[in-house]
Amino acid sequence: MLKNFWYAVHESAAIAETPVKVRLLGRDLALVRGEGGHVLALDDRCPHRGAALSDGWRAGNCLACPYHGWQFQSDGACVRIPANRPGQPVPKKARVGAYPTAERYGWVWVFVGDLAEEERPPLPPLPEYGDPDWRALHGEFLWNAHYTRVVENGMDFAHAPFVHARSFGNPDKPVVPDYEVELDAWSATASAVLEPPDPPGLWKWVRRKQRPGVRTSVSFYMPTFTRLDVDLGRFQLIVFDSNIPIDEEHTLTRWIMLRNFFKGAWADGDARRRTMQIFLEDQPIVEAQRPREVPAAMSDELHVRSDAMPLAYRKLRRDLLARGWGLDG
Repeated sequence: MLKNFWYAVHESAAIAETPVKVRLLGRDLALVRGEGGHVLALDDRCPHRGAALSDGWRAGNCLACPYHGWQFQSDGACVRIPANRPGQPVPKKARVGAYPTAERYGWVWVFVGDLAEEERPPLPPLPEYGDPDWRALHGEFLWNAHYTRVVENGMDFAHAPFVHARSFGNPDKPVVPDYEVELDAWSATASAVLEPPDPPGLWKWVRRKQRPGVRTSVSFYMPTFTRLDVDLGRFQLIVFDSNIPIDEEHTLTRWIMLRNFFKGAWADGDARRRTMQIFLEDQPIVEAQRPREVPAAMSDELHVRSDAMPLAYRKLRRDLLARGWGLDG
């Protein structure tokens, strides 16, 4: 697992004055929205007697411990111990781990690492979000799998004809054309024209206007984000995934599906069902992969030309681990 990145850990609308517990990178965090509107993200363990801060309450712009009422502000420092006599100072060691937060795309983001603000990698872009020409739909999916396998699955062109033959893959035309990977410091993108089968239901009306073959683009943004773009002519579809490493054994995918067609709420149910069907088709394959984590050595698994995107991800992740950005546990 990697530090020095932003992780999208929860829906913004769900964070209010009642604290919420989230698990990220093998640690528990407590999130609460202060009276000023800013979201606090603190380690979910009081240093006094180990109570869970997520069981406490908001006290102004602080989070109060449920056991003895100690209050912690956004930088993790304790600013009030109710049992202290007037004038008695708060010990300097009375503090918890604290994490910078941001809100974008309807999510609360937490930065885990030790970089100064100006040195932090950017949040991944999603410029279509909030654009009235696009309809956004949020959801989540839990995997019993290491995040690296989930992330790689989201950028793999070649698995669709076999894993998704019942939804959008075409087992009669499994060839992946050669493609170029556009790589930068934190991300990569690639595109290929694939041949899906004719779908049933509403989607057959979309395909009537479609040219032969579907241009499909996949992207990853370090360390855990993937984006899928499906070009159906004037109809466009995007699936943006935040693959949250809960711990070494579990990954929570928070996803946003955007479409520029059928933008009424009446189509949301079908869109959600189809998105979840894709995850359910992937789930048994990804959860059965061994070793659970993507191997560190490139030679530990075989690779072919259609694996160019996953290989780009592995190389960038390897470089970041060599830089000392790995996080134990």
